[in-house]
Amino acid sequence: MTNAPLSPSLAGSSAELRARLLPLLAERAYRRGQFTLASGRTSDHYVNCKPVSLSGVGLALLGALLLEQLEPEAVAVAGLTLGADPLVSAVAMRAALDGRALDALIVRKEAKGHGTGAWLEGPLPPPGSCITVLEDVVTTGGSALKAVIQLREAGYRVQRVVTIVDRQEGGEAAMAAADLELSSLFLLEEVAATAEALAEEWAAGAEALSVREA
Repeated sequence: MTNAPLSPSLAGSSAELRARLLPLLAERAYRRGQFTLASGRTSDHYVNCKPVSLSGVGLALLGALLLEQLEPEAVAVAGLTLGADPLVSAVAMRAALDGRALDALIVRKEAKGHGTGAWLEGPLPPPGSCITVLEDVVTTGGSALKAVIQLREAGYRVQRVVTIVDRQEGGEAAMAAADLELSSLFLLEEVAATAEALAEEWAAGAEALSVREA
């Protein structure tokens, strides 16, 4: 596994942080095979970002990179549980470290069955506030749109969805149809190409080692 050293302040340009994050995604989040996705589609590519988004290094990198994608006027980030839970927390914490006031909200998949029956968890901003929705992987955009619907019904302005990986399977068009901008850190083709390159490097290294031992 790749564990690139990080400075305590996460110093580095966006390009440098992306260069640290992409191999992590390729190694820990990406698999090639035959898979059935949450959308019901079948695919040769599977992306599960949780092994990265729930790691310390991954959270640090994601918090910094996702924060850069937010609208300047956004006062909170939100996302549908479960994939977005670590993302909204990481971004809110990174914002606090940078001196920016930004809260995190979690959107439930269904209303709470007791108490207030709330769809949203977290410190709610005033109605009319701008909120950016975060997602780990966008395929058709269904999960992110569920979060957007609940936030808009609660009176918030949602204009942008930011995802770690865009699978390039119609998500951008679905966002546009809902008057949303989709911003992604990486496209699926980038993650897949990096995974393939790392596999080739590993195979070449293993072959070289076997030759030396022969």
